Amino acid sequence: MNHAESSLVSSPLITAAPAACPMHSRWRLVLSVFKLRIGVLIMFTALAGMAIVPDGLATPWQTLVLALSVLLASASAGAFNQYVEADSDRLMARTRGRAFASGALRRGPRWLMLMLAMLAGAVAAAGLVTNWIAALFVLLGALTYALVYTVGLKRRTPWNIVIGGAAGSFAVLAGAAAASPQMGPPAWLLALVLLLWTPPHFWSLAIANRDQYAAAGVPMLPVVVGPERAARIVHWSTAAMVAATLLPLGFGAGWAYGLGAVLGGAHFLRKTSALAREPVHARAMAAFFASMVQLSALILGVWLDAALR
Repeated sequence: MNHAESSLVSSPLITAAPAACPMHSRWRLVLSVFKLRIGVLIMFTALAGMAIVPDGLATPWQTLVLALSVLLASASAGAFNQYVEADSDRLMARTRGRAFASGALRRGPRWLMLMLAMLAGAVAAAGLVTNWIAALFVLLGALTYALVYTVGLKRRTPWNIVIGGAAGSFAVLAGAAAASPQMGPPAWLLALVLLLWTPPHFWSLAIANRDQYAAAGVPMLPVVVGPERAARIVHWSTAAMVAATLLPLGFGAGWAYGLGAVLGGAHFLRKTSALAREPVHARAMAAFFASMVQLSALILGVWLDAALR
């Protein structure tokens, strides 16, 4: 082991691992703290918000900086989420292997300073390179997930994700504001879609993992109202969200967006209808993955419309 590797192992942020553990695995463990897969999805929604503004003036450089700012802010909030929830994560099979929960990474003030520096850097970059309205939305998105959802609501109310889902909406608005501070109705309507999309997306996963949330004492909707009623709520909230996806068509959204909204929405509704009839693990996971397909279809539709303008 060279000097750099020795320094990493002895860092107060990282618990010493067995010598057989390769360094790239350790870095992968560190990166897992930042929930980068979720961050990339949020970054894509920000780029969709930018693309849906018909007269947007963002340069390629501004687009890149805004995308990376949203990703960095999301990573900061994701790390804070894992930091705060380490104790409850140990009680769930799905999350007990996370770095802080397993003890592979030590919690401490240096982690909190890193998260704060990441968020500050993301907001500053967005403000200096695009504008401060976009930067404000970047900040609000991260704070909504880290403080409103993780600290304030998650362990207090089954409606936590309804409000916490605004984090994705702020990413859309950040992208739209970077393209044009005036944004316009399509951007606000896409933000509404993201707000309505998050609850059925997450509740589907919560139904599949209901027993784990119950064991951890987290009052997710299926724990409080039961899987049968939660599945019906998922289906009807999905129907409301799909209806909302059609609203941008009245404000200039093109045929590609419309096709994505109809096909993606129909697929998601078909899976949530099956879940409402039979609220079991397999159906819940199918609905969860269908939500990802539906959102991807919407985003691709927005991008294609923008390319064809």
